[in-house]
Amino acid sequence: MRLNLSPIALALTIIAGPGWAETAEQPETTLAPQPPAQENAGAYLAARTALMDGSFRDAAYWFERALRDDPENFALVEGMLLSAMSLGDYDRAAQATERAAEMGFDSQFGTLALAARDARDGKFEAIRKRQDAGAKVNPVFDELAKAWALAGQGEMTDAIAQFEALSKQSVGGALGLYHKALALAVVGDFEGAEAVFASEPAKPLRQFRRAVIAHAEVLSQLERNEDALALLTDVFNPGQDLSVEAMKARLQNDETLSWTVVRTPQEGFAEIFYSMMTALRGEADPNYTLLYARAATYINPGHAEALLTSASMLVDRGQGQLAAEVYAQVPPDAPEHYLAEVGRADTLMAAGKPDAALEVMQTLSKTYPGLRSVHVAYGDMLRKEEKCEAAARAYSQAIDLIKTPMPGDWGLYFLRGICNEKLDKHAEAEADLRQALALKPDEPQVLNFLGYSFLEQGRNFDEALDMIKRAVDAAPDNGAIVDSLAWAYFRLGRYDEALEPMERASLMEPVEPEVTDHLGDVYWAVGRKLEARFQWRRALSFNPEEDAAARIRRKLEIGLDNVLAEEGAPPLSPVNAAANDN
Repeated sequence: MRLNLSPIALALTIIAGPGWAETAEQPETTLAPQPPAQENAGAYLAARTALMDGSFRDAAYWFERALRDDPENFALVEGMLLSAMSLGDYDRAAQATERAAEMGFDSQFGTLALAARDARDGKFEAIRKRQDAGAKVNPVFDELAKAWALAGQGEMTDAIAQFEALSKQSVGGALGLYHKALALAVVGDFEGAEAVFASEPAKPLRQFRRAVIAHAEVLSQLERNEDALALLTDVFNPGQDLSVEAMKARLQNDETLSWTVVRTPQEGFAEIFYSMMTALRGEADPNYTLLYARAATYINPGHAEALLTSASMLVDRGQGQLAAEVYAQVPPDAPEHYLAEVGRADTLMAAGKPDAALEVMQTLSKTYPGLRSVHVAYGDMLRKEEKCEAAARAYSQAIDLIKTPMPGDWGLYFLRGICNEKLDKHAEAEADLRQALALKPDEPQVLNFLGYSFLEQGRNFDEALDMIKRAVDAAPDNGAIVDSLAWAYFRLGRYDEALEPMERASLMEPVEPEVTDHLGDVYWAVGRKLEARFQWRRALSFNPEEDAAARIRRKLEIGLDNVLAEEGAPPLSPVNAAANDN
């Protein structure tokens, strides 16, 4: 199975068992309802709003200000705690936790903060004492933390037994296996680690990038470079991940890969936080999962994947400046530095600085000419800025690096085909889109786009209709694709047949100007002219592009038949599809 992901997403993938997020018992990220002092209500509300919006620096400022006047308010203390954790300041978070404890309050978030601080400082006995006293985060985290604390105290036999016990659970079992293998590798038992990675229950770990990297390093340590190279080649698409390509080159040169994934029990704790974050991401509250990512980088500042993940999550929260600061922490000599630069370009784009973002990507594409993912990211950015000619060149550079096209490469040809179509390079676009279909024959996006482009060009009507029907079969709930089917019938003069799918598409895309405009055209063609004018007016209210808006206004003024005549287009009548096929 190959990992074929976007540059940032490549570092973030893990398999989590069903029901994992529910079992993790994530705490609520809203604050305890404790009214602040009346004169302090403004600061409290500002702090709470900032925290919920992801403006963590502002939140920390306002919570600190509110605490000056109301120092015994637990809601304010926990708000400060959460703000500090979200900023990655776990020293400050631990202090807030201790302050809450002095007030007689327990905080699940605080337990997390203290575990991170003590793990970084190697205070494993303190972690175990808190657990023995009943401090809990969630079942999987607690079991992993206990095991790594045992390892940190030199009790490796008990640690391995703890990992094995977790590995047999239905929830968290894969993580138990993964961390058991890491712990064995930390003490130099690479044979034991390989036995874990090679076992049948560990197969799901092949979808976790760091587990594959760890397995390859273990194999190399055992002087099995050929097996390590085969593993990396099987899992990762060529040219997609610079660090993987560097590993493969070293293996081909018969060099031994160093063991790097987790080297100490402290780094093992950082890996707990990273594993938890990755397993929960997309299922739990983003504010909650961010805390795990930040903890991983607090304990292990060299954890590049955790840095990238933290920055990506901050971007999702609209915190571009904080994200840029995290991306800057990835060292220039780190294999993942190019990913940080891609992320930095994204933050510049989000900040309304497209020229600066494109400059970063242009430099990156020249620095890494053989890295396909960089060219793809550059092409995506150019395409979004409607610089289609430059985008097509970037996609071409990526495609030129493909030795043998694989099914997962269909998207590249599709994206270049879109650009060529917008440039009116119809022959080149068709070639790209047909290549995409050769790699993935039933992909509805490609079937729909190529079929629709044939309709707009007035050719290959029968093939276009067949493609769009197949697209609808594959994606029956996609309003844009259903609209294409209706429009195919319309262009063929089969107006009655166009009516049902056109009305269905309109229900799926109720505020899409093009779909609404099409519905008006279909109503006009079947003689329902009052309804047609109503739909055209609705389409105008949805802010279509100006050229489309001008055409709609002209239809409202003189009717569709006269507009077609003005344009020199054929009148509304059945079309001889066979005569238009070529």
